[in-house]
Amino acid sequence: MRFEEVSKAYGETVVFDRFSLAVKERTILSVVGPSGGGKTTLLHLASGLIEADSGQVVKEESERGAVSYLFQEPRLIPTSTVFANVELALRSSEACAKVRAQIVEHYLTMVGLWEDRFLYPAQLSGGMRQRVAIARSFAHPSSLMLLDEPFQSLDIKLRYSLMDAFLKLWRERAKTTLFVTHDPKEAIALGDAVCCLSDPTKPLLYQTIDTPREERGIDDGRLLALEAQLIKALLGS
Repeated sequence: MRFEEVSKAYGETVVFDRFSLAVKERTILSVVGPSGGGKTTLLHLASGLIEADSGQVVKEESERGAVSYLFQEPRLIPTSTVFANVELALRSSEACAKVRAQIVEHYLTMVGLWEDRFLYPAQLSGGMRQRVAIARSFAHPSSLMLLDEPFQSLDIKLRYSLMDAFLKLWRERAKTTLFVTHDPKEAIALGDAVCCLSDPTKPLLYQTIDTPREERGIDDGRLLALEAQLIKALLGS
């Protein structure tokens, strides 16, 4: 996916001004930045919810079509069971109820919630509800994934547990993914590359991460240096 010379303004507020950014196909780009720095607008442009005032968003063939959007809130249907919440994402693409049930079972098993499939959202913890949302986003036959701070309101242990669940599913079916977060540590843990937004014309920082995810430790000097760069870019903006 490429954002080519994209401009977008809301009234007098210029968010992007001939902004360009490339996202490698089937990778995760982590995006950090201050509030109002353009993160959500970038996701909306990628999804097609809004159009650029000028410039264009170019997608590879594998990135065209349906989009999975994972939000900070799980956004589950309160009157539907865990199973039904995930199965709903398949209704428009899979006519066979038996096949839908097999897909739901697969993804709920992957996030450790198959035994809880008959429970309702009110009966789940916050982390369990977010696991359902993760399973639903992967069950949906999308070609592009957009994450808008889905782990932000959780404690650190649960946050990293859910990030592991997300990566487990993503490795099984890698999709081009934009992951927005305020947390540089999250950005580095998940991303194949990270960037920092705020300047309307270009990323303040863009850096690929060569260290395999399974080898990224909290005491890795290279990653600590990258985290410091991200924090510096955030503070400088």
